[in-house]
Amino acid sequence: MRNPSSDTSCPPGRTGRPRSAAADAAILAATRDALVELGWSKLTMGDVSVRAGVAKTTLYRRWSGKSELVVDAVAELFDSLELPDRGSLEADIEYVVLQFAALLRRPEARTALMAVVAESTRDEALRDRIRSAIVDRQKRLVVLGRERAQARGELPYEADESLAAHTTDLIFDVIAGTVVHRALVSSEPVDELWVATFTSLLMYGLQGSAAGPSGPAPAV
Repeated sequence: MRNPSSDTSCPPGRTGRPRSAAADAAILAATRDALVELGWSKLTMGDVSVRAGVAKTTLYRRWSGKSELVVDAVAELFDSLELPDRGSLEADIEYVVLQFAALLRRPEARTALMAVVAESTRDEALRDRIRSAIVDRQKRLVVLGRERAQARGELPYEADESLAAHTTDLIFDVIAGTVVHRALVSSEPVDELWVATFTSLLMYGLQGSAAGPSGPAPAV
């Protein structure tokens, strides 16, 4: 799926004026603001068009409805996540978890994510869009982190591509699921101490977590 905020050309098979990246960014920002203020049930495409200063027809040329628009508004926030090289797999994990937690503390991210996840329980098409626009795109961080760790000799290479993809999915699910539950469901702090403990558990497992960095080699 293409990221609406960076698309400045018309989609294949469509004619007309090129899309404006600035207009898309304004629309997505207006969507997040409106969602925080109004909530999912009261949010309408008309609200967004007024806040963004664009015609309602402009919205419908880009998104078929509210669900798609809100998912893309959330996805734009998640696309800001980065994974700079911190020198070790453990440091990389801690950095991205803290960054992810900071994002979830933002009212627009928290409200939008909770809204679309709740709505997706009744809408299969919305679940598919969440998967393609958010989940699949953010797995890039896991892929990058593993590639760096393999290059450092911290993790073994996997010749089987299907097994590597399965491992990537599992790591993503463990990290994203745990942090979202901690931050949004339990409403507990995701601070440096918690992140260090969680990372140690992820790296060394239940039996090896107490051993810390000098314990057994990571099994992920």
